Amino acid sequence: MANEERSRTDVALSHEAAQVKSAEAIRAIPSVLTEFRCPTCGKVFGSYANLQYHYADEHPEFVVPETIVLHINGKDCEVLVEPHWTLQRTLQFRLDLTGAKHMCGKGACGSCTVIIDGRAVLSCITLAVECVGKSITTIEGIAANPKWKPLVDAYCKWDAMQCGYCTPGFLVTAKALLDKNPDPSEDEIREALSGNICICGTYPRHTTAILEAAPQIAAGG
Repeated sequence: MANEERSRTDVALSHEAAQVKSAEAIRAIPSVLTEFRCPTCGKVFGSYANLQYHYADEHPEFVVPETIVLHINGKDCEVLVEPHWTLQRTLQFRLDLTGAKHMCGKGACGSCTVIIDGRAVLSCITLAVECVGKSITTIEGIAANPKWKPLVDAYCKWDAMQCGYCTPGFLVTAKALLDKNPDPSEDEIREALSGNICICGTYPRHTTAILEAAPQIAAGG
């Protein structure tokens, strides 16, 4: 009994820690760029104009990177990207938001799922430059929001993960579903999660966790 209580306490503390770390990751994203690093050679410049001049002088054969503003987890942030960069790559390597995982790179596994304007979207096949003017939510934004703690709790309670690599994509997809349908059926949950692949085979546990969390979230936690 004591071991069980200690285990439950550890889980609760890890949830709080995850919430804090996610909020810190979001706050750490700079709103405005103060330096512009050349993706080709690594030189750093104090202005975008200087970076453009640098490309004209030293890399005329390459496409000049672009500065864009993305609205991520309720925050506007300026980011320097190459036109061909995916949103997943931008989140991971420009904004240090590592929750959207790189796995298949072909839009087949769901591990990179984010929410864009209310829809679950595969960030590995979505260009960052296509996301300007849209609202993006990542797993960090979900973890930082106390409203969604029942969903995280249920996933832990029902062991709806093993290695955990695919788990952020499942949670993001579940959040998108519950935003649209606060009281989904088991079949509706399975259909919503059909694009998410778990190599560990934890599929039945996802449905159980979401069914348990849905009424708590609808009731406000």
